[in-house]
Amino acid sequence: MIHPTAIVHPNAKIGANVSIGAYSIIGGNVEIGDGTRIASHVVVEGHTRIGRDNEIFQFCSIGAQPQDKKYEDEPTRLEIGDRNTIREFCSFNVGTSQDAHVTRMGSDNWIMAYVHIAHDCQVGDHTIFANNATLAGHVHVGDWAILGGFTGVHQFVRVGAHSFCGVGTVLLQDLPPCVTVAGNPAAPHGINSEGLRRRGFSAEGISAIKRAYRILYRSGLKLDEAREQIAALAGEFAEVQAFSDFINQSGRGLVR
Repeated sequence: MIHPTAIVHPNAKIGANVSIGAYSIIGGNVEIGDGTRIASHVVVEGHTRIGRDNEIFQFCSIGAQPQDKKYEDEPTRLEIGDRNTIREFCSFNVGTSQDAHVTRMGSDNWIMAYVHIAHDCQVGDHTIFANNATLAGHVHVGDWAILGGFTGVHQFVRVGAHSFCGVGTVLLQDLPPCVTVAGNPAAPHGINSEGLRRRGFSAEGISAIKRAYRILYRSGLKLDEAREQIAALAGEFAEVQAFSDFINQSGRGLVR
């Protein structure tokens, strides 16, 4: 299932039922799990591990050196989980010694064309990145987050689980879980109610998250005061706990 024009290094570890298309290049420190399909003209290099049943479309660059002037060819890694779809012209870079030495993507993600995931990013499971969404270095993205087309995320920003970025969003600060934002710079526009319903959140849980949102964004309270009230709400509703934890751990400040 390897096209005769593909170049696969003899040290690469290729699982069962892997297909590699025409003119693709697989480096010697690459591991590809069972059932993964690599289309034509794909380059997979660096210390890269790809899990099972992924589909990587043509003209992607996976595991290349980071776009970081401080990088000095240290043996950092890229790890990709299972069942991800990665569409055309995407670029994922390995990590750097400035962080955890690894760029990581989880499983069951839907990554559209021209997406860039820079060094040391940590992406969870079940995310959707629309065309041309871009993560700068050291960005963390939680499970089920959705980035609209042409979304740009500043380095070191954290994107909370179940959040939603509209098309063309520029995200310069941390985005709490479940919150919907849009604009340049990003501004809050409520919570991702429809996404939460689709993922099985109860009506009571969604209502509690809305209350937390109003405390943070609509009450006029100072941030420390809002944190206290949201922490108290989390004591009543487990669905608010992730929201409370996130705003207490923010390093770059919150989108407000």
